[in-house]
Amino acid sequence: LKETKMNEMSVNGEWRSSKVSTETTIIAVRYDGGVVIGSDSRASMGEEYVSSRVINKVIQVHDKIFCCMAGSLADAQASQMLSSISSVFTGQHMSIYLQLEPPLVKSAAAIMRSFCYTHRDELSAGFIVAGWDRKNGPQVFQVSLGGMILEQAFTIGGSGSTFIYGYADAKFKPGMTREEITELFTPMDSDNVSGGVVHLAIVTEKGAERQLIPGNKLPVLQSLA
Repeated sequence: LKETKMNEMSVNGEWRSSKVSTETTIIAVRYDGGVVIGSDSRASMGEEYVSSRVINKVIQVHDKIFCCMAGSLADAQASQMLSSISSVFTGQHMSIYLQLEPPLVKSAAAIMRSFCYTHRDELSAGFIVAGWDRKNGPQVFQVSLGGMILEQAFTIGGSGSTFIYGYADAKFKPGMTREEITELFTPMDSDNVSGGVVHLAIVTEKGAERQLIPGNKLPVLQSLA
């Protein structure tokens, strides 16, 4: 059935007009020294066609602020661009009053929330915003489709979140180290819609560090118990 559907899409060009969807798993976790934010790397068009296996959904919007996107890729990219521009604009203009202090993580999340709420009838993308700032330290915010914003110790989004929520609930505990936190991200390609590699950003007071975990280095289901 899937092969027949793919053949039909190839013949009539249906996949060309299909909106790109980041059927995905996105996660952000706060720990004592910073935050870890990450995602898988698969994007699809329509229901069957995987348009990319290596897309990076962890977007840097400022030196120590990152966001992840889940939903319609076109919508998410447009919103991320707005957030990036707005964050830089905020930093440039507030520097007059704050002696060159960079923008707050909460400010970037608020910009994303405002945009999502204003365009709630057109958008189909949700976000996680995470980072570190001098005022509040490490922070993780979830921004919903309708513009609701929640600060959490850890948050998970995307169509693959139903699988990994149970795993994270069982494994997450306060006071985890950076290495223990990173291990929470490794099973995110174990559901039927996520895949590819795992992109990570680790943000602390000292700055941001990118990591990539190849698909062949991720654990199989049997090893997650």
